[in-house]
Amino acid sequence: MTRRIKNGTFGRLSLAALGLVLASSVAPGALAQTMEAALSRAYSGNPTLNAQRASLRATNENVPQALSGYRPRVTASADIGASITDANVPGGRTSTTRLAPRGGGVQIDQNIFDGGKTRNSVGQAESQVLGARATLRNTEQNVLLDAATSYMNVLRDTAILTLNRNNVEVLEEQLRQTRDRFQVGEVTRTDVAQAEARLSQSQSQAILAESNLKTSIARYRQNVGAEPKQLAPGRPVEHLLPKSLPAALDTALTGHPAIVASLHGVDAAELQVKVTEADLYPVLGVRGLVQQRYDSTQFGDNRASASVVGTLTIPIYEGGQVYSRTRQAKETAGQRRIEVDTQRDTVRAAVVSAWGSLEAAKAQIVAAQAQVQAAETALAGVREEAKVGQRTTLDVLNAQQELVSARSTLVTAQRDRVVASYSVLSAIGRLSATTLKLRTEVYDERRHYEQVKGLLWGTETPSGR
Repeated sequence: MTRRIKNGTFGRLSLAALGLVLASSVAPGALAQTMEAALSRAYSGNPTLNAQRASLRATNENVPQALSGYRPRVTASADIGASITDANVPGGRTSTTRLAPRGGGVQIDQNIFDGGKTRNSVGQAESQVLGARATLRNTEQNVLLDAATSYMNVLRDTAILTLNRNNVEVLEEQLRQTRDRFQVGEVTRTDVAQAEARLSQSQSQAILAESNLKTSIARYRQNVGAEPKQLAPGRPVEHLLPKSLPAALDTALTGHPAIVASLHGVDAAELQVKVTEADLYPVLGVRGLVQQRYDSTQFGDNRASASVVGTLTIPIYEGGQVYSRTRQAKETAGQRRIEVDTQRDTVRAAVVSAWGSLEAAKAQIVAAQAQVQAAETALAGVREEAKVGQRTTLDVLNAQQELVSARSTLVTAQRDRVVASYSVLSAIGRLSATTLKLRTEVYDERRHYEQVKGLLWGTETPSGR
């Protein structure tokens, strides 16, 4: 390291090598953690994603609730009491009757026709489940993108911090040499002051880079659920992307989970109109009743009765409430249709923006690599010229700063390329654990639905809670 500083060069530190610097500052001796491992951890343990999964399971319960409209409703009732009756009878006699009236019964109500309310409620509940599944997939995309971004931010900020710390060491050596030359009269006090000023600036940049790294580590902990440990280099996922922007747009507009969720929202809203209108239609049902009574009119009597009755309820006028709710549901359905168009425009803009960022990052990497190479050559030349008095100390300091800036630009561009590739994959709706082939158990969104759809009773969830 000392010889390299005296020669005035950093050495050719790639993003891969710089990314591993985190090992010495976070977890010495630990095995390198890959991007795939970080994404797997985020997929299985991120609170936002787990909360959305719980929301889907809650939405699944709408289906058995709607299906209950097809099933009979059974109620049981019982009563017990006491009665005392004093009666005056002809002839001046009185009689007192003491009874303990009691009994019980079972009533069964079965829906026959309810204007299509139950049928449409079931359809609405199923649309809500499908929409919730699409929302879950969209949340999964956002969580994985945030985790990938956090991963690359830690790598980038670690590399930039390393560059700045290395630059501080070089400038400290530069200042020492400048002071030695000042002692023998080769340079002036101005050269020393310039070297001191540039060193102070470099130290300030190193402090800022360290602060940025701490922030990125905190974000990583939030998104992934663990502290970063010796991160391995991240790689773009361009092999999973469409070959062109038009193809990416076609993929996004036909299958993006945000659009799919909006379309199911339209279906649910339109079915809500029919559910509300059903309150204006007649309701036909059958009621069965079985009763057992004791001591109803005299002590010791025992009466049993059973009946089956067809019921027909015809709404005539309910104050206009149902009409208003129907109009309201129609307006809501119209709103949901407009939101689909809004979501399509949002997805389209996201795809174009992410694709442009990816293309720009690729071009920037090429330009930054050329810039680094040119800056290294320029710095070496300026240093040689400074030795023979053809360049000033300020020229050397400026060339040194240009090299640091060029390398920082290259590191940032490499980070941007990886993040942009994940952003494009998210924008087209394909960023998922399955697509990335993460080594983790993939959440089965249908399993809970199948478990609860046909449940007739029980308050415990399938997980036993």
